[in-house]
Amino acid sequence: MHLTRVLNLAGYRIGIATLAFYLFMPSFLLHAKEGQSPAKTLDRVRQTGTLKLGYYDNARPFSYQDEAGKPAGYAVALCEEIAKDVKAELALPSLALEFVQVTVAERFDAVRQGRVDLLCGPSVETLDRRKEVSYSIPIFPAGLGALLRADAPAQIRDVLEGHDPPYRPLWRASIGLGLQKRTFSAVTGTTGLSWLTGKLSQFKIDAQIVPVESHDAGVQAVLNRTSDVLFGERSILLDAKKRNPSAGHLVVLDRLFTYEPLALALARDDEDLRLVVDRSLSRLIRSGEIQVLYRTFLGEPDESTLTFFRLSALPE
Repeated sequence: MHLTRVLNLAGYRIGIATLAFYLFMPSFLLHAKEGQSPAKTLDRVRQTGTLKLGYYDNARPFSYQDEAGKPAGYAVALCEEIAKDVKAELALPSLALEFVQVTVAERFDAVRQGRVDLLCGPSVETLDRRKEVSYSIPIFPAGLGALLRADAPAQIRDVLEGHDPPYRPLWRASIGLGLQKRTFSAVTGTTGLSWLTGKLSQFKIDAQIVPVESHDAGVQAVLNRTSDVLFGERSILLDAKKRNPSAGHLVVLDRLFTYEPLALALARDDEDLRLVVDRSLSRLIRSGEIQVLYRTFLGEPDESTLTFFRLSALPE
């Protein structure tokens, strides 16, 4: 009887200890249990000897597959430079790079779950997204642009270029001037789609939104006249137009509808990796090396872009 009482007491204490462990265990362990990676990416990279870089295959000129099927682009090139500093930081001369192709829909899950250590593709930092991932300092002064056919009605082009009468807010004059009963597109899962949805609702424009899977698909929809306007990051639209055989039938407006700097996404609250990434990017900016990469994929940076870089770099 005494032995039974001792065993019961021992079991009770183990149960209490187990309950206390789950109640007070560190949050990062809970997250790991739920499929999220612990916030120590550099430790994982040191143990595996591999840095996993996520990229998109269809977001030229920032992240894409080149003719040989290899990852390429401005953001990918930046990540390759960052990898050199990670190698030095961890004293891993044989650090391997593993490129992981991700879609727009899964990209942040891939970062959260540790399938990707650094997301080397165009990503706009938003408050909502910061619930899932963290961001580097900005790498490009992006914003939404509009692509449409060169023979699009003058009314729709005037409204989109901001030629509203000065006494009325932007797009108020759209009623009866070209935006009603039109079809607009943006890539699924992007800030462009949420912005477009909000604008049509705000100005009570009776128009249809047709999401597309990629910018190239959106360009084709405009060419086929199944969409009147494609909204997206302007540099991506310019590149998509340039590569299209029917480029002469397309126009990308000069106007930027938003200001949405692009950055590199990484695991949330992983300040050690973020420090290495930001230090590396700041070094590239101060040395002027980032301008070389910029020219390779985006052309000659103008003065406003150079100013953007100077303001983005962090001091040591």
